Amino acid sequence: MSATMESVPDFGALGERAASSLQPESLTDAQRVARARQAFIAGIDADMATYLESCIHCGMCAEACHFYIATKESKYTPIYKIEPLKKVYRRELSPLRWLYRLTTRDVTAAELEEWQELAYDSCTQCGRCSLLCPMGIHIQSMIQVVRNGLAAAGFAPAELQAVSVEQRDHGTVFGAGPDQLLTVIEQVRAKGVEVPLDKPKAEVLVLSSALDFLRDASVLEATARIMNHVGADWTVRSNGFESANFGALTGDKRAQAKISRRIIDAAVACGAKTIIVDECGHAYPVLRWEAATLYGKELPFEVLAVSEFLAQEAKAGRLKLRKKANGIPVTFHDPCKLGRMGGSLQDARAVLAALGLPVKEMESHGRTNLCCGGGGGVMMLSRAKGLRQKAFELKREEVERTGAATVVTACNTCMQNLELGKEWLNWDKDIVNLVQLVSENLA
Repeated sequence: MSATMESVPDFGALGERAASSLQPESLTDAQRVARARQAFIAGIDADMATYLESCIHCGMCAEACHFYIATKESKYTPIYKIEPLKKVYRRELSPLRWLYRLTTRDVTAAELEEWQELAYDSCTQCGRCSLLCPMGIHIQSMIQVVRNGLAAAGFAPAELQAVSVEQRDHGTVFGAGPDQLLTVIEQVRAKGVEVPLDKPKAEVLVLSSALDFLRDASVLEATARIMNHVGADWTVRSNGFESANFGALTGDKRAQAKISRRIIDAAVACGAKTIIVDECGHAYPVLRWEAATLYGKELPFEVLAVSEFLAQEAKAGRLKLRKKANGIPVTFHDPCKLGRMGGSLQDARAVLAALGLPVKEMESHGRTNLCCGGGGGVMMLSRAKGLRQKAFELKREEVERTGAATVVTACNTCMQNLELGKEWLNWDKDIVNLVQLVSENLA
């Protein structure tokens, strides 16, 4: 199979370069603690209060976490990662807060800074711990609130914070914005593939990402070929095309809301009834669910991951595919945000079936799929590289046991992390992008 992309950019180096230009806010320790406390309290609703009271310390979440499994270090137990949040809850909101104020010390700036590794470096926000918790505790959402508090206190990793600020204030990611989008579109058009840009009216708004521009034009080209093939009334908007949301990854709620609002406004401006999120894992739940909460009302359009769209179009008969003549089995890596958290488990598999490609499932697949270890912004943190590689070994072993020569996925972060693992291990597996695989086999 040939649907692979050029070498993966060094996101760690890109993150460090971005961080070097960041002007950190000057805050006292007391101000940092106050800001974190305020963000923690704002994030605790009735459900989360119930979660914080319900943990029975069974350790099941540890056995669900790829970082704990890979290292056996107790500090990577998911429920432990929320300790600063739990302290604030007990002292400020719990029914026995009067007692906890006597027996539990307040959270400190030093503790918050220490927790950066646990909230960012060793958590991809994959949600597996939440799924496997026997008490039904949504641990991932609480770790996100910890990120919100750390970001408010100025303790988010500088690599993520710098890009979040850049995207919030300038609408670019690693310097790539509308100008770079136009350059890539012109490259695709030069190949005879039409890409409608800034149509005043369109039924479908298609998102792209500067994270793909850093490689080549192949993903946008593949997407355009598919959209034209099915006869969609679609457009890309230069004022709202970026699917990645570094505000969400950092934990900066204000930045997250502003970044999402650009997409919402672009969709409303052209009257889009559907937004198709490109193969970006975190972008899917951030736009589909969280954006409406920050927007303050129901979104006036449907949000689909591109794999969902492909499955719908294939079922409707508009997406016509050539069956692969060899029919060699592949294995499919479920993106955590799309599969476990979004429920899109069979869409990509239906597309693979339409291509005549049998799927040899990994031991963990579908809702319980083991994370590849690169999501949640972890891939941008150079200091987390060793930990990420240990977690990736678990995925490599699962792939090896299937006997499949090809790994297909539907998330650009997963794709990039799998390819980084391939480079690191000199792995003989073919890593394939679902959109490009479909594009290359249009009937």
